[in-house]
Amino acid sequence: MKRKLLDIARRLLILLLVVWTVVSLVTILIELVPGDPATAILGDQATPEALAQFRQKHGLDRPAFFFSYTADEEGGPRSFKWNGADNRYVDYWRGILRGDMGNSFRTDRPVRELILSRYGATIQLALAALLVAVAIAVPLGVVAGTNRGNLLDNTLSVVALVGISLPSFVIGPLLIYVFAVWLGWLDPSGRFGWSSIILPAVTLGAALSALLTRMVRSSVIEEMSEDYVRTARAKGLNERTVVYKHVLKNGLIPVVTVLGLQLGVLLAGAIITEKIFNWPGIGLLLVEEGINKRDYRLVQGCVLVISVTYILANTLTDLLYRRLDPRIRVS
Repeated sequence: MKRKLLDIARRLLILLLVVWTVVSLVTILIELVPGDPATAILGDQATPEALAQFRQKHGLDRPAFFFSYTADEEGGPRSFKWNGADNRYVDYWRGILRGDMGNSFRTDRPVRELILSRYGATIQLALAALLVAVAIAVPLGVVAGTNRGNLLDNTLSVVALVGISLPSFVIGPLLIYVFAVWLGWLDPSGRFGWSSIILPAVTLGAALSALLTRMVRSSVIEEMSEDYVRTARAKGLNERTVVYKHVLKNGLIPVVTVLGLQLGVLLAGAIITEKIFNWPGIGLLLVEEGINKRDYRLVQGCVLVISVTYILANTLTDLLYRRLDPRIRVS
């Protein structure tokens, strides 16, 4: 019991350290970007009074970090100045500990509210894409693995290779042209019901399914040569039972790892796909409302949520991996 508690504490500490590191790096890079956020948001025609009021409201008139590198008032040589805890970086993390991500520079709405309004769409798209990928990859991978070296296996391997090679910005417009423009069956963009999620889910799931198909194939081929397969056949079990009850269960263990990592990526926001289909997810929010419009608070909030999501997905994958493989639990 003590060992389990220590393991949980260690994982939690690593999670917090990674999140802090990622958000801190993004914050530093944001501060290093040349330009003034007040001018970028209010425009070049804004009065000095309006710019000063904006900076004061959002804390931009205060030091960014613990120290600053500035010249003195008389234009002398630059030097380091220690600012102590009176800086924007400390204020931001104080807010995070209270559950406050700050307000958007542009809309003055809470960043947490903006992210929550988009995160549901990202979760919906990620789960749909994962379902599409698994539904395609598992049967095709099993068929290819159990028919190793013949024409069917070679054909499926070529299809999987093509699927991996085609990026989403090629698959997405192609699907839009065929199923939305030419056939008129599905909505080309937006989020207006179940039909509008099909094309972005297939776009995301296609590339992932190609990767998973090759992994399932390799796992099945490897497991088919194990002793327990020969034992199961010797007991009189039919080939379907051997493959789907024994081989596939053990063969999916490495696949689960990839699924978990990809789920973290999908939940973090598939930016290109969301842009192509105008899907209102967190990736589109980060690029269009955060980066393009220099809304630093929104960028920090999105990165924080993305980091936590990715790490939690990896942690859940690790736990599921241990559940599937008893050898890992014993070790």
